[in-house]
Parts: sequence; structure tokens; C-alpha cells
Amino acid sequence: MSALVLRPLRREDSDRVAALESGIAGRSRRGFLERRFAVAEAMPDAFVTCAAVDGKTLAGYGFARVQEGEFGIRGTAAVLDVLGVDPDFRGQGIGKAVIADIERQLGAKRIGTLRTQVAWANQGMVRFFASTGFLLAPFQIIERGTTPLEEEVAEVKPLKPEGRERGRGRGEEIGFGTLARDRLPVRSLREEDLAAVVRIDRKLTGFDRSAYYAAKFREVLVESGIRVSLVAEEDGIVNGFIMARVDFGEFGQVETSAVIDTIGVHPAFGGSGIGHALLSQLLLNLSTLQVETVLVQLSQENFTLQRFLHARGFVQSQRLVLAREIR
Repeated sequence: MSALVLRPLRREDSDRVAALESGIAGRSRRGFLERRFAVAEAMPDAFVTCAAVDGKTLAGYGFARVQEGEFGIRGTAAVLDVLGVDPDFRGQGIGKAVIADIERQLGAKRIGTLRTQVAWANQGMVRFFASTGFLLAPFQIIERGTTPLEEEVAEVKPLKPEGRERGRGRGEEIGFGTLARDRLPVRSLREEDLAAVVRIDRKLTGFDRSAYYAAKFREVLVESGIRVSLVAEEDGIVNGFIMARVDFGEFGQVETSAVIDTIGVHPAFGGSGIGHALLSQLLLNLSTLQVETVLVQLSQENFTLQRFLHARGFVQSQRLVLAREIR
């Protein structure tokens, strides 16, 4: 091995990275990677990248996304969700060199935590991350198949605090056993919903996280392969949202899955079934797309969301969240 050069990834590296990723994942990830390169180029402050070059050969690479406020967690961290080494160069410390360079760049940005995910069964990667100083993080990943939610056959609470609940047609009263997704209008998330989502989140958290949601909107509407995020709307007013993305390659997963990033319901409509309706419609849409699994990463202190999701069939995933503090 000649002297290893570490530099940021460039657009001209995309073909080489796509070829290596196809070999690692066992299928093409070109579409995902092309979007990732384009977004990283357009939003350099949102990503940290590293290319490890041996002579003229790209031998290793990594992408880390800068994130803030996932599921209400305060503070900024980075998530390492793409990491690869050419099989011909393995065992030479290239993966560790890529991580070290990413950490150096994050330190310059005063970002103190780097996280990643790994399947428990992938003992090689578990040992690798342990050898680079990663530890178990105080998060859990839960998952569920995309089979339909069980719907309770019961009278629903009024959607509007001051009046009786209405269906899609004005004056149509709701009786018993109506599916949540049918009695509460749900539609696809649009760019112009940003202000409403920020307003709901401010009511829930007490903080203005406009920058976080602007970045998340770009992620789910531009970078994600298919738009699956939803909002609940009544009389033209957004009162709940679920932000998700179809995962065609993050964290090296082979199976087709989706990731739920954020769920929010305006406090005035708590208990009205909006969260249930949003999740129900999302699962139906994902099943139609032949997506098999939906994943959620949660802080261990987020008991409310844990209860909500566990009651709807989510169980502990066999994936671990690892973190390394950057000094």
C-alpha cells in the first residue's frame, strides 16, 4: 500500500463508490448514492465525507450526516450511514482511517458525537466498531412489518375540541368501527407544509426547530427515493404529521425497509386518533410499495412514543445503535 491520502468525496467518485457498494450490499445502490452525492454537494454543511485514496485507487469511503433534534432530542450529532472499503484493501486500517478523518472534520465543526447502526448478527462490523471506540448508545431501534394496524371498533373522540367529529363530507357524522385513516383526512406531505409542521413541533417541544425541519423536508422530499411522508389535515389546517423515507441502502441494509424519522400531533387534538390514522395510512402505502419493514430509532427516555408504537405492534429490532464521543 502506498501513502494513503484522505480527502472529501467528490462527484467524480460516485461511479467507483457505487461499484464497491453494489459488491458489499449484493445489489445496486446507484440511485441512492447519486442522490446522496447530489445533496451533499448542494448542502456541504449537512454532511462530512471522506475518501481514502491509495495511489490512484479509491480504497475506502464514508458519509456522515449532521443531524439535530431527532424525535425531540436536543443537540447536534452526526450519523455515519455509509462506510465501505475495497475488499482488496481490507485489513490495512483503511476503515479506521476513514472514521478518524470524519471525526477530525466533525471536531472542527464542534460536533461531539458520531453515531451509527449495525445489525447484531453482523459480528464482524460489531467488532470493528468496538475496536474504534464505539459504545452502545442510549437509543433503541424498534420495528414492525407493514401489515395493517388493528382498528378498534369503538366510538371515536371528537376531532375538534369544541364540536362533534365530522367525516370527509360536511355534516357526515362518524359512527362505530370506521377505519382511522378513513375518518381523518390524510394526504402526502408537501413543501408548503413546513410552517405548519414547525408550528406543531413548537407546541410539543417549546423550541423553534425551523432549521432542523427544513433539512428534514429536503431529506424526505428530495433525497428519499419515494415520497411517503404524510400530514393529517382538517378544514385546510394541518394538525399532525409523520415523516418517513424509504430506505434503499442506508446502514447497508439489504432488505427493503422504511424509516420513520418524526411523528407529531398538535396537543389540542391529542387522543383523537390522528397519530393512529397517520401510521395506518403509512403502513398501507408502504405495503403497496412492497416495503416489508418500518424502523424507528428512539431515545430510551421517550416513553410516550414508545408506548404509542409498542401498542401498535412495534417490537425490539436486532439492530444496535452505537456512538463514539469525539474529543
